[in-house]
Amino acid sequence: MEVKQMLKTVVDAIDDKKGQNPVVLDIQGLSVVADYFVICHGNSETQVQAIAREVREKSWKMGLDPKPMEGFDEARWVLIDIGDIVIHVFHREEREYYNLEKLWADGLRIEVGEA
Repeated sequence: MEVKQMLKTVVDAIDDKKGQNPVVLDIQGLSVVADYFVICHGNSETQVQAIAREVREKSWKMGLDPKPMEGFDEARWVLIDIGDIVIHVFHREEREYYNLEKLWADGLRIEVGEA
């Protein structure tokens, strides 16, 4: 499956659960961990878990095999690794605190509609 389609599916899953302010960063050449980061947040632990579950479910439907989610039980920062894409689902306060968008500012921001 093409990466752009994978990104669109992830962003759609986030949108389905009303994830807030999704950002897609192209970090190719900046990290060996992944080619893309998708970052979003929810306003409660329940919403963070719902977003993470939806991303995982849609990843499976795409034929991907996501690695076990990190941080799901606490629902403050859930990490979902689907290979070339790593999805960060934050609780709002953690997103503001860790500010990954600033940390990875050298990454190319891709407009969500273009993903």
